[in-house]
Amino acid sequence: MYLLVPVVFALAAALSNAIATVLQRKAATSVPSSQGLRAGLLLDLLRRPVWLIGIVAVIVAGLCQALALNTGPLTVVQPLFVLELPLTLIVASLLMRRHLARSGWIAVACVVVGLGVALAALAPTGNRTHVPLDRWLPALIGCVAAVVLLSAVALRRPEGRMRAACLGTATAICFALTAALMKQATHILDDLGAVAFFTAWQTYGFAAAGMAALFLLQNAMQAGPLVASQPAITLGDAMVSLALGVVVYEEQVRSGWWIVPQLLGFALIGLGAVTLARIPLTQDLVAPDDTADDPAPATQPPP
Repeated sequence: MYLLVPVVFALAAALSNAIATVLQRKAATSVPSSQGLRAGLLLDLLRRPVWLIGIVAVIVAGLCQALALNTGPLTVVQPLFVLELPLTLIVASLLMRRHLARSGWIAVACVVVGLGVALAALAPTGNRTHVPLDRWLPALIGCVAAVVLLSAVALRRPEGRMRAACLGTATAICFALTAALMKQATHILDDLGAVAFFTAWQTYGFAAAGMAALFLLQNAMQAGPLVASQPAITLGDAMVSLALGVVVYEEQVRSGWWIVPQLLGFALIGLGAVTLARIPLTQDLVAPDDTADDPAPATQPPP
């Protein structure tokens, strides 16, 4: 029962992010188009109630994620965010009156079932609230080094699948690190108050990691096909979060023969993510060449 609260908040955060994505995309297609950057774009969007509701959904998602991380293990909370992509497509099919093909529903089922199998096999336990700096340092160094290395490899590659996959993986690492730092920052706020929160390095650490994640995400989307970047982001965030939960927060997961169903679960998630990244509705929502300047969503995925 102790997992019920963080699970509910994590699912609420994933759903809120999904709603925000769809509402902001819907608002963006209603503003005047332009071939370049337009200073008045934000003002146009501010006049759209749908866009403002989307911003509220983003804020709700952030609060729900913080509460989930504050009340539950990182190894439980963060993997649940793999549901954000299928939830986005379901919300889009309802609010934008778009048809989600049968293959899309099968892919959604693969993600949901895979996540259930993986978490059941992992059976994470533990919820440490404070971590000393000497335990953080190896994780921080490892994450930063991996992001720098992946970014360097991506920059050496032409636009395409490899570049998108490298940047997608770097994005996933930053998302996972953001969540790990946010978890301790929320406990500092809860236990020591606002002054300690705003003077803690973890607070500025998760803010910096979050900004880096958003920057890398945009570049990953532009670097190549979504089918290369999205699975790397979806699986990478879950896997790195599991690693940080075990290494930094000393959370425990099953080992031994349980690794087999764990791998099966993640394989199903990967299969579902790849399939979802290929369908036109996904491309319309998040494809790099389908930006806010476009007058209407695309009807076909990019080549």
